[in-house]
Amino acid sequence: MKAFNKIFVTVLVMIIAVFAIANVIFLTDNGESGRPYRVEISRLVSEIEKDSLEITDLANCKYVTGVLRFEDTDNFYNAESDYVVREINGELYRFDYRAKSEENTGVILTVNVVLGIMSAVIIAVMLYIRVKILKPFEQLTDVPYELSKGNLTAPVKETKNRFFGRFIWGVDMLRENMEQQKERELSLQRDKKMLLLSLSHDIKTPLSAIKLYSKALSKGLYDSKEKQLEIAESINSKADEIESYVTQIITASREDFLSLEVNNGEFYLSELVSKISIYYTEKLSLVKTDFTVDSYTDCLISGDIDRSVEVVQNIMENAIKYGDGKNIDISFSEEDGCTLITVRNSGCTLADTDLLHIFDSFWRGANAENQKGSGLGLYICRQLMHKMSGDIFAEIKDGFMYVTAVFAKA
Repeated sequence: MKAFNKIFVTVLVMIIAVFAIANVIFLTDNGESGRPYRVEISRLVSEIEKDSLEITDLANCKYVTGVLRFEDTDNFYNAESDYVVREINGELYRFDYRAKSEENTGVILTVNVVLGIMSAVIIAVMLYIRVKILKPFEQLTDVPYELSKGNLTAPVKETKNRFFGRFIWGVDMLRENMEQQKERELSLQRDKKMLLLSLSHDIKTPLSAIKLYSKALSKGLYDSKEKQLEIAESINSKADEIESYVTQIITASREDFLSLEVNNGEFYLSELVSKISIYYTEKLSLVKTDFTVDSYTDCLISGDIDRSVEVVQNIMENAIKYGDGKNIDISFSEEDGCTLITVRNSGCTLADTDLLHIFDSFWRGANAENQKGSGLGLYICRQLMHKMSGDIFAEIKDGFMYVTAVFAKA
């Protein structure tokens, strides 16, 4: 805002300077002698000397407003305007004049009016920008900093500003979402910790029994084979019990740890394709990758438009990351009331044996050793597609990687 205030002051100074310069230019005499009325008076004197001018005929005069022959001493030298006295043919004549013509005065007035209107418009626009754009935006400057510190409780005040109303609403929605994510994460961590504590406590009982049975067997406390067989079966039973607890721990650790909310509705296929096409056409042209989007028949799709864009974007990013950068294309097909969107990229280096695992969480293939990532991209895609009553699958053909997202029609 301080920078804008400096610009505003500079513009005001420039406007004042333009006014001053324009008026100085028009108020400065531009005649040959610097006093054009004298030229006009000299011409009139010459005409009177030749008896070719009536003293009342001043139609062609710009500066001389009147000519008076000497008759009355009191009235002759008493005039409201400036005048010059000349002796012509033995008689005195008074020439009343004005320094500037009415034409110049009109031009100056017009220029000042035009400059005034332009200045008013410029000042009004700058004030509008300051009040309606910069001031509301300045109120948001501390929001990202507070969010980065984890301060998620302070709400962002809503406004009806036509420029930042939706932006402010989006920032507040982001804050609320981050706050909810934080609460869910804390709740999940607390539940998992309680589960682990409970299971670890439950494991102690069968584990103590196994240790007791093993110690008794090692000391030979059970002589008969029947008793030893009974103890062995008890140990095996306790081991199975421990194994079930371990299975529960593994299952809990592999449960859906991501909070993926989906707002299912309806949207047109063209809406999804246009968002992907606009972004990746420019992005892939910069890296010299051939990118084509095949023709398709527009239809109504069931699902969440934002999540659907996220799915296709994840597939596209994988194609860019793990392909050879030569060719990526998107094709469309229909099957059993579903619309299939397939992303194909050249230069697939993924082994066929790894294809079954690419949708698992935290799994990365051998071709991802030198690439950054968490192994969650396609896992998230599958979770989202399932929540939208769709599916996703992949296949490898002739060195090309095909990843297909199946969307249900509305």
